[in-house]
Amino acid sequence: MTSIVIPAHNEARVIGRLLDSLLADLSEDDPSENGTDIVVVCNGCTDDTARIAAARGPRVRVVEIPTPSKHAALRAGDDHARGFPRLYVDADVVLAGADVRALTAPLLDDASDILATAPERRIPLAACAWRVRAYYRVWQQLPAVRAGLFGRGVIAVSKAGHARIAALPPLMADDLAASLAFAPQERLVVGEASVVVHPPRTWPDLMRRRVRAAVSTAQVEQHQGPEEASARTSTADLKALLRRDPKLFTSVVVFVAAAVAARREARKAIRAQDFGTWLRDESSRQN
Repeated sequence: MTSIVIPAHNEARVIGRLLDSLLADLSEDDPSENGTDIVVVCNGCTDDTARIAAARGPRVRVVEIPTPSKHAALRAGDDHARGFPRLYVDADVVLAGADVRALTAPLLDDASDILATAPERRIPLAACAWRVRAYYRVWQQLPAVRAGLFGRGVIAVSKAGHARIAALPPLMADDLAASLAFAPQERLVVGEASVVVHPPRTWPDLMRRRVRAAVSTAQVEQHQGPEEASARTSTADLKALLRRDPKLFTSVVVFVAAAVAARREARKAIRAQDFGTWLRDESSRQN
């Protein structure tokens, strides 16, 4: 049986669209059809997340914990999940049942070296400010971003893969740490699966995400070492993009400006070892 764990902290505006997408091709009468077990872990919620999730019926099990912590929610989800392969899915993305099956297929072969999979990203940018669109035009083409399992809001693991990530400490960049826990030959981005990742719409909201990313990357580097935690963008990466497509020059300038500003803003939190303040972008949760 495949289990899906969804940590959710005050996600009343978006949890319904994810669950509806996941459940669209399951029978209304049989919660176990296709071997799919869905656990929504409402952590420290003060809104209607739990009620909205529970309204989807017996195919969704809702667990409530008082602590607003993604790490605690993931562990609680593991305690209640029933099987493998196991997916961890952020509440603010959109993933379909067919994508779940595509992600789990490589993990069912015991002879395979693949321990973890993730879907291709679809990032709808039409409603975003022009600088946000420019930033993502560059970000989506970076080698580490294309090959890594992070920044997708979804990771699927086999039982052996789960043992690898279960040993990780609580880190803000849990998806980056999970991606780096697997060697390139052990992880796979599945081209037949896709996830909709809603981006921030405004520049201030983008910067909140980038500051959070800068702080969390620093935390991962402190834990694993900068050599192992190799997800930073290099000057060589940007030069290669410009050689391939000189029209990206303005977008690269925007990308560099965002990166510099985010790292500068993140220094205070890093010096204070504040790896618990979650700078959340609300614009991506708008309808």
